[in-house]
Amino acid sequence: MADTTEEIDATDLAILSALQSDARITLTELAKAVNLSPTPCAVRMRRLERDGYIRGYHARLDPVRLGRGMLVYVQVTLHNSDEATLAAFNAAISKMPEALECHMVGGGFDYLIKLRVRDMKDYRAILGGAIGALPAVAATHSYFVMEEVKSTSLLPLPRARRTSSNA
Repeated sequence: MADTTEEIDATDLAILSALQSDARITLTELAKAVNLSPTPCAVRMRRLERDGYIRGYHARLDPVRLGRGMLVYVQVTLHNSDEATLAAFNAAISKMPEALECHMVGGGFDYLIKLRVRDMKDYRAILGGAIGALPAVAATHSYFVMEEVKSTSLLPLPRARRTSSNA
């Protein structure tokens, strides 16, 4: 998988843009939107999937309707940051379904975790149980979201570096 967009052109970017806006678009509609016939469009989609530009297709669910309306960010500081401790923490947090995201960060703490929970009681149980049981946790600081001002999974796409071809 490439780290940059050097291998993709304007048509590939148009396909990515259309798919991230509506992953349920039909191949025929997608091909028309990017000015291709369906077969070359399908070939490009398979290449973008194979090369890792498209990681998957997902439905965006409403957390409030599904009883996970409370959004919490948790800063985690570890006792130490040797490779074994980091690997153990990473493995443990990866198994926690309430943790939607977990990022190792540089700065005044080690990890930033994004949690979706039912309510404060649910959060306290997770903090005292699952998070408190994570390897080498020295301290946590929690931030409770009062209002989601913007929430998107749409990536800003780069401009094409070369002109498109039809294959």
